[in-house]
Amino acid sequence: MNETPASPLNPSTGSGHDVEPVPASQAVQVALPALVPKVTYAIIGFTVLVYILQLISVAVFGYAVSQVDWLEIYGARFNQAIRMGELWRFITPVFLHGSPQHIFFNMYALLSIGTLLEKHFGHGRFALLYFLGAFSGNVFSFLLTGENGYSVGASTAVFGLIAAEVVFFYQNRILFGSQAKQAITNAGFIIVVNLLIGLTPGIDNWGHVGGLLGGAMFAWFAGPRWEVTGTPFLGFKLEDRREYREIIIGIALVVMIFGALAVWGMFR
Repeated sequence: MNETPASPLNPSTGSGHDVEPVPASQAVQVALPALVPKVTYAIIGFTVLVYILQLISVAVFGYAVSQVDWLEIYGARFNQAIRMGELWRFITPVFLHGSPQHIFFNMYALLSIGTLLEKHFGHGRFALLYFLGAFSGNVFSFLLTGENGYSVGASTAVFGLIAAEVVFFYQNRILFGSQAKQAITNAGFIIVVNLLIGLTPGIDNWGHVGGLLGGAMFAWFAGPRWEVTGTPFLGFKLEDRREYREIIIGIALVVMIFGALAVWGMFR
């Protein structure tokens, strides 16, 4: 079987006609979401209110036990209490803090990261991300800190946000370009430094690791996948291509996996 060699001008057809030029990619300006981060502000406000109530309870009633106030007695992650069926303790520790420095650094981190992520994730997904990170972090800590394990603080949820930031910018790296690389590098540096600091006594590093895992898992399936749509005449906009069923999958995976770990930890 003979073959006809293609013409240098058009290798696909062999004809001498000019090839249609491939349009060069052009940079376009697209406005990022301008959502007011109401959930971030609400969580900060409520957490600060709870800490004020902690201080009031100490001032009025004193400590319930050594350096543990009455709100901590009923809401902190006490492993023994969880094994007795007090499952709310997988969430409530996120609102409790042990010192002014503790709540300041956690709320500062939440303000810095949350105001950015909520604009991209939206109010509902951001709230889910925050509390799923808290849940997964407290479950992980429950499993790995022994019979008398105890902790309070929002850092489990904050680490979930940091992990979600890495996943978000990785999945949207083409859209954000060099900004994505810088954001991922900065977040990775923060994670490493804080995990190293967490090796010192008195810091719940297992909670941080669990928060990272839960936040990353949810964001991988449920985080926004932005795509630029529109025309030069009508304008361009960002459209989230993430399907609703994928968000459900992200929620279900975190709840089922860490829920199963919690059940295993209670009965092992």
